[in-house]
Amino acid sequence: MTVIRTAAAGLALLLAAACTAPAPPRGQASAAASTVCAPPQRTPEAETPTTIDVIEQAYFCILGTYYSGATLDARSLLTAGFVALTQELNRNGRDLPEATMPALTGDRKADWTAFENAYRKVTDQVPGLRDKLAIVTLEAIVSALGDNHARWTHDAKRPPDYYEGDGYGLGLQANVNGPQVGGNPGVAVPPLFVTTVQGGAAQAAGLRAGDIVESINGSAPFIGGKATPAINALYPQYPEARPVRLRLLRQSTGRRWSVTLKPGLFQRDLAALQVVRSKLLDDSIAYVRMTGFAPDSANRVLKAISRLRTGRTLTGVVLDLRGNGGGSPLEATRLVSAFVHGKVTAYQCTVDGKCETSRTDDTVDLVNLPLMVLTDRSCASACEHFSSAIKDLRAGLLVGTRTAGVISGPAQGYLLRNNTLLGFPARHHLGPNREVIDRIGVPPDHYVPLTSKDAAAGRDPALAKALTLLSK
Repeated sequence: MTVIRTAAAGLALLLAAACTAPAPPRGQASAAASTVCAPPQRTPEAETPTTIDVIEQAYFCILGTYYSGATLDARSLLTAGFVALTQELNRNGRDLPEATMPALTGDRKADWTAFENAYRKVTDQVPGLRDKLAIVTLEAIVSALGDNHARWTHDAKRPPDYYEGDGYGLGLQANVNGPQVGGNPGVAVPPLFVTTVQGGAAQAAGLRAGDIVESINGSAPFIGGKATPAINALYPQYPEARPVRLRLLRQSTGRRWSVTLKPGLFQRDLAALQVVRSKLLDDSIAYVRMTGFAPDSANRVLKAISRLRTGRTLTGVVLDLRGNGGGSPLEATRLVSAFVHGKVTAYQCTVDGKCETSRTDDTVDLVNLPLMVLTDRSCASACEHFSSAIKDLRAGLLVGTRTAGVISGPAQGYLLRNNTLLGFPARHHLGPNREVIDRIGVPPDHYVPLTSKDAAAGRDPALAKALTLLSK
């Protein structure tokens, strides 16, 4: 998984793996709506410009296959798209008297026709902006779903001189990161502080774990205890290259200073890129860190435990899922199956309450060891599938902090006619007890947050608590 946008990376993995079209969410969904878009059957060809026809395809794809598409008020999508259109016109100094929102009635096809006519009337007058207007319009339509697993993937670029495994950004991670920034910022709590210095500009400027970020480009990261959009600037994605000015406090010395960091490529620690890492703790406890539910990752975890078990008697397992942005629900189910058999791990439901069950794979051998799972607010998607199942089925204990609450449902990918990828859930995820996890997260059995002083001293209180519990 990427170290900056873990939830986005987990979603990208799901979209890339999509291979079968899900059923429409309701029986009355029309055949035309369910076939307007289809999963990719091969590697897409080169991307072509986004046009109003592509926007139309995406609009009806959402209405026909998104899990609540049958009950969705489509006017909200078109309104969001037109808002983005007019804002982009204004940003470019090209606002037009004809750029007015047409009246919408609730008839999806008639409303689309009205929207298209107004859209064409505007874009025909600003041909130089046509491509940009199409992009912001479609981005806004997808964003209007308010779904953390809905995404339009387009115009993917890598920076020049990129080498496989490189990172891009400021070269730091903070305690508010990954899924929280774009998916569920409400779970973030102050203060904002550096947890890891990965390299790049942050390393060159001498930042350290535990440094408190008091302001970002002059704006407070928290106001009234709530996260602000200013935090987004800590995690720029290529080609974003604007320098970011930070005001910092180092508690151990009382030093306050400002630094300007320029985004760029940096080399990451190769060991940190491994999806599964393991080691022996206290001579009898298997510690396994898993950064994503990538293909075959469950098997790699089980093999790591087996190797640590060779020639010794283990007394427990610590599975560290902090920062795990998710991935494959099948891998999550398979890993749960190593700790409990004969159970339901999750439900995937349509808007009218018809649910499919995800059950344990009882061909997987049981580990038969006490399990502690370390979670944090960057454990998202498939990570939350696993964590909620372990908690609800009493197969282990969760230690750390509440998970991200970024698990609306397994994303399916659909290829649009300009060779871009539209992804969103066809079903909504519920935990084994049929509880909603999306936007709420999974609470730990033992709440052990990381503080800035812990980070500065290199302490890991959650791991220490897990080891204490296993020793009882």
